[in-house]
Amino acid sequence: MSVRFTNDAAFQRSVAEVLEDIEDQLDTIEEGELDSRLIPGSLTVTFEDDSVLMLSQQTPTHELWLSANYTAWHFVCRDGTWFERDTNEPMMVVLSGLFSQKLSTVVSFS
Repeated sequence: MSVRFTNDAAFQRSVAEVLEDIEDQLDTIEEGELDSRLIPGSLTVTFEDDSVLMLSQQTPTHELWLSANYTAWHFVCRDGTWFERDTNEPMMVVLSGLFSQKLSTVVSFS
């Protein structure tokens, strides 16, 4: 069962925290391999080959959506952790796999 945020502001604060955390972890990846841009409610990562990964908040559904490689994932928050709505896979596992594949090196988000 997903967390039922008490209101949209609580959801947006939660999203801001997780996106800032991901961006901080991206800072440990060598510069030049990717460019990240964080704006309220959205994190966009552009890779050297101009492909894009985007995480964006969906306030009406209280979900965090990920788009990459012509695929979309929908994450819901449970007990402070974001899980893919349909597969139940943790968001950080999905991101680790996508970045590892894209950068041809092991990337691990926590």
